[in-house]
Amino acid sequence: MKEIRLNAFDMNCVSHQASGLWRHPRDQSDQYHTLQYWTNLARTLERGLFDALFLADVLGIYDVYGSSPDAALRNAAQVPVNDPAMLISAMALVTRNLGFGLTATLSYEHPFPFARRMSTLDHLTQGRIGWNIVTGYLNSAAKSTGKTQQFSHDIRYEMADEYMQVVYKLWEESWEDNAVQRDRNSGIFTDPTKIHPVRYDGKYFTVDAIHLAEPSPQRTPVLFQAGASRRGQHFAGAHAECVFIAGPSKEIVCKTVVSIRDQARLQGRRTEQPLIFSLLTIITAPTREAAWKKYEDYKQYISLEGALTLLSGWTGVDFSQYELDEPIRHVRNDAINSAIDALTILNPDKIWTVGELARHAAIGGMGVTIVGSPTEIADQMEAWMEETGIDGFNLAYAVAPETFEDIVDLIIPELQRRGRYKTAYQPGTLRNKLFGRGERLDNAYIGG
Repeated sequence: MKEIRLNAFDMNCVSHQASGLWRHPRDQSDQYHTLQYWTNLARTLERGLFDALFLADVLGIYDVYGSSPDAALRNAAQVPVNDPAMLISAMALVTRNLGFGLTATLSYEHPFPFARRMSTLDHLTQGRIGWNIVTGYLNSAAKSTGKTQQFSHDIRYEMADEYMQVVYKLWEESWEDNAVQRDRNSGIFTDPTKIHPVRYDGKYFTVDAIHLAEPSPQRTPVLFQAGASRRGQHFAGAHAECVFIAGPSKEIVCKTVVSIRDQARLQGRRTEQPLIFSLLTIITAPTREAAWKKYEDYKQYISLEGALTLLSGWTGVDFSQYELDEPIRHVRNDAINSAIDALTILNPDKIWTVGELARHAAIGGMGVTIVGSPTEIADQMEAWMEETGIDGFNLAYAVAPETFEDIVDLIIPELQRRGRYKTAYQPGTLRNKLFGRGERLDNAYIGG
């Protein structure tokens, strides 16, 4: 049986995916700006043997809803949001094995300083860093960095392909393995003959430089990617070691898994790669009755406006123009149509309204929320694994840190009893823990 892998899914903000639940009396996500909040979470996740804390991020503000940032600000819809990279050193200090998947948007930073930042984090975590490669999706982010609007979708991926060529060269080719001598007797710290300038002159990026950081434990961080479009899947097939997907049904997730693996195989990758994690929110308690009571309690605090603000940003549709009871079929946009097509599989005869879509997304975003006792939750997780071909889950929270504590205390012991979850970490870096093949990036990735 395939081991179930788990990442925690969070963001350096208030109520990452659970719109309005920052108001719940037990929620502590409004303490996101304190180190103690994050170091406590890291300890909890390591106690639960999580593979990694997957840190989302966004540059820009959700201003599609009502053509204004006001709703996002009122509802703390991923704003305020702090830099996730700043958290990792502190969390690494209080853990020994937990990995960290850092989302960083390549559209707004030159690859040269970015490569140094990731090498630094890989050193400070002793090889536990991963990079979630994103290209951005908010026009507000583009405007914030001096552009009139975002580049088109396909151009962003063209830029991403170039970006990867540059960072691969910086991480993998600039310093030979034995370049650093640290020879106190000869006085030579680094042998200059083993250092190679990186020269790249592309359509979008030009570099002529020596990578500033000496080789870190992994050199290239573990590569995550979360694009679900056809072009995004092609990019994942070329570069991603782990892929994060979201879908409201097993059928949709299964199709995405097959497509991503096909792309990887076409580009010469191993058939079992990349590892694929699906978005899931778990609400549990010792009994079924207590779990559903907890869920009903949570629902009292959701914000439909907050959920629609996020949905507007994700899809490009201004949902403020529609009544909550308006059928979703009146909303026309490629992104929202695909989302509704996915939901329709759950109930082909149902006509979704805007309000129902908001309620669905208010806890767990566009993923799945499951409620039940530990045995019921474990049953459902196993079914998702078997019926979709995924390798594990990115677990979002409803109430922080309660959701993660419930998973560690109730769900993980049940999965371990079934032999579906590890009882100890593998040694080494994040890459070795995930794949068991050493610290370095597989050559099949480099070059895409």
